[in-house]
Amino acid sequence: MKSLDVMREILALGGPVVAILIAVSVLTLGVTLYKLWQFAASGVGRHRVLSEALSYWDAGQRQEALARIAQSRSYLAPLLSDAMKAQGQPDLDGRLDAEAGLALAGLERGFRFLDTVAQLAPLLGLFGTVLGMIEAFQSLQDAGSSVDPSLLAGGIWVALLTTAVGLAVAMPTSMVLAWFESRTARERVFADKALQTVLVPGHALAPTLPSDA
Repeated sequence: MKSLDVMREILALGGPVVAILIAVSVLTLGVTLYKLWQFAASGVGRHRVLSEALSYWDAGQRQEALARIAQSRSYLAPLLSDAMKAQGQPDLDGRLDAEAGLALAGLERGFRFLDTVAQLAPLLGLFGTVLGMIEAFQSLQDAGSSVDPSLLAGGIWVALLTTAVGLAVAMPTSMVLAWFESRTARERVFADKALQTVLVPGHALAPTLPSDA
């Protein structure tokens, strides 16, 4: 109950700008929770089974690789399985790159929103502060010669409240976005290596010993 009272007081003091920032923070939390669920469901960062399948494929054990990759729940598993079964098809590498890019684009969905929040939340807070300062100085002007310093001080701290709320929204959003982007970057590196392994397995690179004449 106290938290609701505090929230109402902040809204009353900060005005519409704080209300907007709180609404944005709720949306940001929703997007963050969705991305966490999506990363967990897609198996982001969990590639033990895929790595084992690629090791089999690299060693020339085709059936073992296909059987192992069928046990993976990673979003890359269907793509790598199809790539293993489509060996020798023309322009296979270009098609696989396009499919992998599409899969990674799905993981990056929502990043633009988080980036926008991280950049605009401090500006919204600053905008609210400027509006508050204008209102505080207008109150001083209306007071005429009987200026009360506490009136200005009170107006200033209320105005600065919006900046504090804006920073409180922007900083964790920026940290969360950086973490998501780092995970996606690692996924991109793994996907590229996995596709190249399927296209050019290690056993195909082994030098062929000349036969005795």
